[in-house]
Amino acid sequence: MKRILITGTNSYTGNALKEYISQWPDKYNTQTISLRSESWKSENFSRFDSVFHVAGIAHDSTKNSDREAYYAVNSQLAYDTARKAMNDGVKQFIFMSSSIVYGNHSGLITRDSPVNPASYYGESKVKAEEMLRELESENFRVSILRCPMIYGKNCKGNYVLLSKIAQKLPVFPYVKNYRSMLYVKNMAEFVRLIVDDNAHGLFWPQNGIYTNTSELVKMIAGVHGHKIKLIHNVESAIRFMSRFSVKIKKAFGSLAYYMSMSDYIHDYRAYTLYQSIAETEQV
Repeated sequence: MKRILITGTNSYTGNALKEYISQWPDKYNTQTISLRSESWKSENFSRFDSVFHVAGIAHDSTKNSDREAYYAVNSQLAYDTARKAMNDGVKQFIFMSSSIVYGNHSGLITRDSPVNPASYYGESKVKAEEMLRELESENFRVSILRCPMIYGKNCKGNYVLLSKIAQKLPVFPYVKNYRSMLYVKNMAEFVRLIVDDNAHGLFWPQNGIYTNTSELVKMIAGVHGHKIKLIHNVESAIRFMSRFSVKIKKAFGSLAYYMSMSDYIHDYRAYTLYQSIAETEQV
């Protein structure tokens, strides 16, 4: 049996993994732990095979007042947790990083694309990755997951806004873009597999196909039985508005991992895009 410690009791991805992996009670045992107080430092991690570290500050910010908090939680706390895991004899540390490390990159990201964070959130993730690599050895394997936008039932963020729009508007602009996304159950399956393999290295998991924002909105509307018309020939207007709105730029811009980067020795993409949307929308 594989024993997995999940750091962060209120983490969306951590709780999703715990729920997903519960379907194999004879193969996996999961436990969550809060890192908010100092009590975790007196816990014994030796009974765990892997630590899935998802505790951290997730929202984005460029305020100078937030810089110290980002580094304390997203960088130093990750390192301190990994060091304790290593000293206690845990064999694998899985760190949830993010595509945010690439900053304002647009278009396709390759294995050779440099990190270029544009916020303290991104900087703190890059710093954490660097610190964690210093701990890696044959006896302590570090897996870093640079996930794109994760979505699923009860998720937060931009997906929720798109879902609300899809269910209400009669029309929506069509923009020819492409984005990497990761359904939370596909993410959980990926984590399960790298735990089985005691894998290490840098990973870029994503769904099996890219997502077009306009087609995604239409798909969400469709599973709710709502008809929405996509309006073409508005890309120039969207590009103009993107100059003044970061949210519009993110929603309609292109940002994706080169698909072969996300391949793994096992297939973790158990859910198609349509299946994931139907489950997320509970239709």
